[in-house]
Amino acid sequence: MTRVELFENIKKKKSFLCIGLDTDLTKIPAHLLLEEDPAFEFNKQIIDATHDLCVSYKPNMAFYETEGVKGWISLEKTINYINEKYPDQFTIADAKRGDIGNTSSMYAKAFLEKMNFDSITVAPYMGEDSVMPFLEYPNKWVILLALTSNKGAFDFQTTLNGNNEALYKQVLETSKKWGNADNLMYVVGATKAEMLTEIRSIVPDNFLLVPGVGAQGGSLNEVAKYGMNDQCGLLVNSSRGIIYAGNGKDFALKARAEALILQQEMQLLLLDAKLTKLFGE
Repeated sequence: MTRVELFENIKKKKSFLCIGLDTDLTKIPAHLLLEEDPAFEFNKQIIDATHDLCVSYKPNMAFYETEGVKGWISLEKTINYINEKYPDQFTIADAKRGDIGNTSSMYAKAFLEKMNFDSITVAPYMGEDSVMPFLEYPNKWVILLALTSNKGAFDFQTTLNGNNEALYKQVLETSKKWGNADNLMYVVGATKAEMLTEIRSIVPDNFLLVPGVGAQGGSLNEVAKYGMNDQCGLLVNSSRGIIYAGNGKDFALKARAEALILQQEMQLLLLDAKLTKLFGE
């Protein structure tokens, strides 16, 4: 998916919502456990109920890998279902891969070619040669970890180097030489919204994947205030707050209701002065 296509979908749906499919079999409604593939059935109903309110789905690999072969089958069925029924959705493999070059090449082939995700999250710690194999696929994206929303982010990401520059800023500055705004996004946690102004000064045009809104306490308004650019430039993720909104047979409707609340908030934010002309308001 190209940047233009992604932005067109944001304008069409008046939403920059990404829904995380962190599907935990211990948390899904009990009646689904009687299904042949409970994880896929859960995902399918969530997707069918929310596809018109979001522009992206983000399965987290850990929740599938923990189930072994069955989990990988559920994951493959999920991504195939999205690609076939809702091809306008931007799909993210939340895999956080990052290894030496030949290993990264195999990871890239697995997720971007074999499973046909639009993008994959990648850890930058091992540097350029570990990231470049993911950038070799046309119209596919690397989503590089920059400044995450967890407490431990301060252990390394904000430490200063010899030039008195925070490590996450060095990641942004250096990685700009590897890709561009058409194939490189960055993860920036919603709980670090006050840092988005400086981040935007370094990567003004790149999309940012922003987790941490909702269950982790991040503010959607703050993220939009400091992080939105003239093509929106944001994918804001919500996982638990949407997919586990209900635990009965109406769980998908409850998920839709939570997604709708966020979509409506996003619609108002998109009609901010910077994007008014683009939406014809």
